[in-house]
Amino acid sequence: MFQKLKELSKDTAIYGISTMVGRFLTFLLVPLYTNVFIESDYGVVSNIYIFIAIMNIVFVYGMDSSYLKFASKIKIGDEKDNFSTPYLSVVIIGIILFCLIIILKPQLAVILNIPQNYFYLFNYAAVILLVDALGVIPFIKLRIERKASKFATFKIINICVNVGLNLYLILILKLNIEAIFIANIGASAITYLLLFPSVIQNLRFKINSDLLKSLLKFGLPYFPAGLGAILIQGIDRPILGHLTDLSTVGVYSANYKLGIFMMLFVSMFQFAWQPFFLQNEDEKNAKELFSKVFTYFALVGSVVLVLISLFISDLVKINIFGHSIIGSAYWGGLHIVPVILCGYLFYGFYVVFTAGIYIKEKSIYIPFITLGGAVINIVSNFVLIPLIGIMGAAFSTLISYLFMSVALYFVTQKFYNIKYEFLRVGKIFWGISVIAFIYYWNLDKGGLVLIYKFLLAVLFIIYIMIFVVDKQEIRVLKEKLFKSI
Repeated sequence: MFQKLKELSKDTAIYGISTMVGRFLTFLLVPLYTNVFIESDYGVVSNIYIFIAIMNIVFVYGMDSSYLKFASKIKIGDEKDNFSTPYLSVVIIGIILFCLIIILKPQLAVILNIPQNYFYLFNYAAVILLVDALGVIPFIKLRIERKASKFATFKIINICVNVGLNLYLILILKLNIEAIFIANIGASAITYLLLFPSVIQNLRFKINSDLLKSLLKFGLPYFPAGLGAILIQGIDRPILGHLTDLSTVGVYSANYKLGIFMMLFVSMFQFAWQPFFLQNEDEKNAKELFSKVFTYFALVGSVVLVLISLFISDLVKINIFGHSIIGSAYWGGLHIVPVILCGYLFYGFYVVFTAGIYIKEKSIYIPFITLGGAVINIVSNFVLIPLIGIMGAAFSTLISYLFMSVALYFVTQKFYNIKYEFLRVGKIFWGISVIAFIYYWNLDKGGLVLIYKFLLAVLFIIYIMIFVVDKQEIRVLKEKLFKSI
């Protein structure tokens, strides 16, 4: 058993590291885009990529979760049936959706506020969606076969090709924003070619109707949860575009991406957290241990939040070979970064609270909570953007993740009650609130001088060390977490 747990931890680390590296490499394109493209053009890119993200869920419609479930323990048909049926169904639906996007691109452009001279970008978007959909089932096949290294290698190759093509097409060939989409198509095509031998090996040109019914019955409930999650992450861009303009969308999107630092922290924690609570759920003091994890996750996350919020404006303005990390035209949106970071921190709380869902197998609540967050996000965007502009979009993200974390907390407490240390966490947020007040109070006056930022950071850490930290707890948690990785 311990050997299997060790193998799980190893695979988790490989998937986690490859995901982190991939996201960071993708983030490195933001300085390129914001130093080369004007805000309105970057707004066009942002809106179309939100469309791609949403349609990625539609193209697969829960079939990825179904395949993972049914192919792990084959009960209907044989191994080739269990690969071919979901794969061919995704292909058929993908081709239909591909044609619809090509036909309906004028209507889609109106919805996404895309100018007529950029209608052709939807052709690229359709190709990206179809090719990426073709790779979903083969990638899951690698996971089922526990080929984590191969999985990670293909993902990293995809990102590296994408980054390389972006640099070549934009800096050498001097193409406009279509370069971003062409680079994506190239990377997706090469990745699918790497997966193609596995497709040929496992494909049978026949759909097992009984298996398909079971796949749809299991997978379709996952569709709304995935759709809700994507809507929370991106629906604010199209709404912002309709209520303001594409330049505002471009500025907002560029600064939103600076939230990657908190997102990476939460993602790294999530990869370690899931095997950790599953390995420790039967321990006598499991609930007390999970409560401490929540406290110290909030503690570390708060330090990340405060440090990045204080110094992000100085970091992005660093001049490297005549260019800043974020183009100067986009600096006007830096004030949304702390709000986005805080939103991701609350999403981290949501991740912590999922322990009870997994342990008691109550995943039925997840789609309702996620869709609830999406509805709140949409409504709050329409209410807040006219009042406070891009800060309204940022607060909509924060409110959505806050709702999700609070809703999941109350749901899980019904069947897996944990006494979380909200008094200690409250002390953390009191410190954050004081820093936030000082930060935004001085924003209209030109912002804080660097030396004052250092002073505030030091004072916050001292405050945390005195009023929140328990060195004995840190030692115990450190030992247990390292065992789970």
